[in-house]
Amino acid sequence: MVDFKIEVVVLPVADVDRSRDFYKGIGFREDVDFTGPDGFRVVHLTPPGSAASIIIGTGVTEAAPGSSRGVHLIVDDIVAAHDHLAAHGVPVSEVFHDAGGVFHHAGTTGRVGGPHPGRQSYGSFLSFTDPDGNEFFLQEVTERRPGRISHVVYDSVAAVEAALRDAATAHGQYEATVLDGRHDEDWPSWYAAHMARSAGFARMA
Repeated sequence: MVDFKIEVVVLPVADVDRSRDFYKGIGFREDVDFTGPDGFRVVHLTPPGSAASIIIGTGVTEAAPGSSRGVHLIVDDIVAAHDHLAAHGVPVSEVFHDAGGVFHHAGTTGRVGGPHPGRQSYGSFLSFTDPDGNEFFLQEVTERRPGRISHVVYDSVAAVEAALRDAATAHGQYEATVLDGRHDEDWPSWYAAHMARSAGFARMA
């Protein structure tokens, strides 16, 4: 089967510089700022920890500025994410969950204030808007359902190093206890599985 991976979401904005500064201000990485003939401009930005990115610019979409709705970003701590956005002056809703406990309804129908009572993975949300009114949702995911994730994305070289050091320590304990001190010839597979579990498949995806 051919993989179909979401790579980019194009957002309609009125003022490219204002939007670029907004997204960089909340932690998105600027990857590209390209200007071409006739005012054509492409600004490529990536949310921290994300394999997918957004593009804003001039001449990249015919949609009206601010008309995007429903892009969802995943976080592992919805309360911390709320506080981060609020501290940066972002218009952000309260944290909420849906009365039905599955996925939020459109608008505010079925919306209950506060995180999901049991902090159920996939169950807590908030919404915010960019300067043009493009609407985003954050969804708290702490444990992925089986088969949902096939890769892990780390934020930096330092994060990879930390994950490897943690895996080395844990693997040493595994060899000492489970294998009675014997060397594990299949240690790369063990490292890979441990690093994936430690990343939560949700926090780093």
